[in-house]
Amino acid sequence: MPLLTRLSEGRTSSRFAVVRRAFLWVSLGLSVIVLVGIAMQLYLIAAWLFGAGNGALDAHEAVGGIVVHPAEVLIFLATLAAWWQNWRAVGWSFALALLGTIQVIAVGDVSNPTDGWWHGLHGGLVLFVVALAFFIARREASALGLQRA
Repeated sequence: MPLLTRLSEGRTSSRFAVVRRAFLWVSLGLSVIVLVGIAMQLYLIAAWLFGAGNGALDAHEAVGGIVVHPAEVLIFLATLAAWWQNWRAVGWSFALALLGTIQVIAVGDVSNPTDGWWHGLHGGLVLFVVALAFFIARREASALGLQRA
């Protein structure tokens, strides 16, 4: 193999490693944002339930719609770039985006509840969303070498 070909392949693989690392950082950061956002949402919905008023419910919806759900979808896209051809890793991130989307669909109308069993999935799925976001954050931290031995 000619020297020039070997050098260009080396540069390509090192560029790929740098790009992959950047997307791992993006995915890790977004996973942390999802976890912190969900903690904020839990506080806000509890405040609303205990009489803090509609401002708490509005804030809960805003954090979910503006921060948490978009971050779940962006994690999937970042994972697609960082873990290309590792379909298991991509699948876990897709599952997070899918569960987050189902959770959004299951919200319903608080002022006019029609099917509490279906709408209950909105709160019930949060446990799985948190578990997946935590799993993805640990996976990315491990891939970046941030885990302690």
